[in-house]
Amino acid sequence: MSTSSNSELQDLKEELSIFRSEFHRFAERSNQQHLDTIIRDLQSRYADLFIDHQIDDARHDLCERMVHDCPMHDQCFTHFIEFLSTTAEHIRTGEITQEMVISYRQKIDELQSRGKFTGCPTCIGDMAALFDKQLDLMRSLGILRQEKTNARTVTDIPEEVVVREIFEPIGNVQRFQMLKSLGTGTRSFSDLSRLTGLKAGNLLFHIRKLTDSGMILQRHERGDYIITDRGYQTLLGVAALYESLS
Repeated sequence: MSTSSNSELQDLKEELSIFRSEFHRFAERSNQQHLDTIIRDLQSRYADLFIDHQIDDARHDLCERMVHDCPMHDQCFTHFIEFLSTTAEHIRTGEITQEMVISYRQKIDELQSRGKFTGCPTCIGDMAALFDKQLDLMRSLGILRQEKTNARTVTDIPEEVVVREIFEPIGNVQRFQMLKSLGTGTRSFSDLSRLTGLKAGNLLFHIRKLTDSGMILQRHERGDYIITDRGYQTLLGVAALYESLS
């Protein structure tokens, strides 16, 4: 092959590489806009359902875990439910900042410091854990955005957390197929079954792996499935890694 042909071929490869990069960026922006639209619809249509579920869980968990023979039990129970009801309202408004989260955590710390009974750390700790569950839901819905921090070094990466919350959920062909498919739109249980070839309980097992990791959500009981911000960011991370290694 002539030098001229080699040069033209190289130029073509570079143009294709540039085109591919631009296409990926366009696809990412389009998918993110699609995801944001679905998330907003999810918030507006099912906010009450999410909030009711959070408060019902809080009532159940506090009834089970709080110290019952404490003279302040009833008063603290009411106060905790009021606190968690207030924080859950951010699911409806779709607005919460890191500053708000810090303020709520300071209120929890103040309760801990004023605790006079031996059971106070246990009960307040349970309430704090329920608040953390609300924050996890808000992150999944894209309501609470994680602030950018300085890049971690390799030695700072928490191995068990990364494997449990990222690698294991997508470390299966069918689960990764589902996550990719949900990256472009909502899917029903039947859609995911046709996509993966999995049936009934077997499919449900893999769906739960993704829902438990916070990568996908179900709109409501027996409803369609949707990718979360966490799931979408995971897809982008995998795509970037694949691109760099290819």
